[in-house]
Amino acid sequence: MPIIINLDVMLAKRKMRSNELADKVGITTANLSILKTGKAKAIRFSTLEAICQVLECQPGDIMEFIEE
Repeated sequence: MPIIINLDVMLAKRKMRSNELADKVGITTANLSILKTGKAKAIRFSTLEAICQVLECQPGDIMEFIEE
């Protein structure tokens, strides 16, 4: 898939654990795991906005397009 999710990188930079982010965003750890592994087919803008607010980042900090 040409969209790469760099959520682990941002979590490490913010010294935050996945379950803490899931709690603050209001999603399950299972759904966050699906997103982190790149298995998600879509993400709601409201979820993306909440992740960016909690991690104090831009969408481009956690998502990257790599041409195949």
